[in-house]
Amino acid sequence: MTPDYFSGSYFAEDVRFLLKPIRIENTPVKAKEALIQAGKKHYSQMLTHEKRPSQDYLDLFSRALSDNRALVARHTLILAKKISETRRNGIVLVSLMRAGTPVGVLLKRMLGRYFGIDADHYSISIIRDVGIDENALRHILACHAPDSLAFVDGWTGKGVISRQLEISLKRFADKHGIVVPPELYVLSDLAGTAFVSASAEDYLIPSSILNATVSGLVSRSVIDKAQLLETDYHGCHFYRDYADADLSRDFVDSIMSAADEIMAQPASPHFDPELRLSGEAAPKQVLREQSRRFLGWIRDSYGVADQNLIKPGIGESTRVFLRREADLLLVRAHEDAAVKHLIYLAEAKNIPIKACPDLPYRAVALIKELT
Repeated sequence: MTPDYFSGSYFAEDVRFLLKPIRIENTPVKAKEALIQAGKKHYSQMLTHEKRPSQDYLDLFSRALSDNRALVARHTLILAKKISETRRNGIVLVSLMRAGTPVGVLLKRMLGRYFGIDADHYSISIIRDVGIDENALRHILACHAPDSLAFVDGWTGKGVISRQLEISLKRFADKHGIVVPPELYVLSDLAGTAFVSASAEDYLIPSSILNATVSGLVSRSVIDKAQLLETDYHGCHFYRDYADADLSRDFVDSIMSAADEIMAQPASPHFDPELRLSGEAAPKQVLREQSRRFLGWIRDSYGVADQNLIKPGIGESTRVFLRREADLLLVRAHEDAAVKHLIYLAEAKNIPIKACPDLPYRAVALIKELT
């Protein structure tokens, strides 16, 4: 019998993955892209098995972590404080896997270490066009009040997952009569669609560079009806063979060490939760309008009619090069250290790179249109 949850390579107290580990056939990137764009299969029905990162690429990750750990720590502290202020009747962190999982682990630790709050943390699946895993959500709600849930992700790109969360929870309320606030907390809200964000800056969140080896050795979620019952959680592949290459705990420990440094500073309060970097003070409607104008410009300039093929921001661009068939990489500045890993991936795959100084984001990836 499948257990209710497992913790991947994290400590059991860090997270409970409400997922079912299954054996998933490898679908090469090109074959997967063709099936997706032909409408023959949804992306959630297939998985391209991940490769171990090369040493060169791991060096880029180490540099990204060194350069950005203090900023990630500060932003996660800001989120932790905001969650503590908006969830007065207990806190249940629900990270949207995969990008949300490392952030959720950090939030759980920070809430406990600095705010004296013992928050539960679950990581569950949400899939574009499919929705949230209702079996996982029902499991959480059997143990916790609906208004205690705080949904967590790493960032927003075009706001697709924010909108999917809202649609899914409305559908859930209509079906079950349980209203769960569709409130999403992220480190960086490029699309202006999150409930609370620590910033709106397109910066390099180091965990976005890697896949399973920074996310508890867990793949993105997969739905295989041949292996999953209607009562099962969404599926995943557990990369247990990559344990020797796993950096999941190391990433968390590095950010927590940076947070300790921030909290040890003599200033009182130890950090300014209202801190805004350049661009972070933009109202949500301004960010949404920027996103709308940008998508229109890409459609007009590059003839990309399907918005699903446009991936703005460093995080979303990285996903394209790790999981999809890329067509073009746009960067604001070729010499920007935050996009070095993207340039590395693009050059390795012979993908054209174009510098666009007026780009509203530091990087944008376009997926190759095959049909």
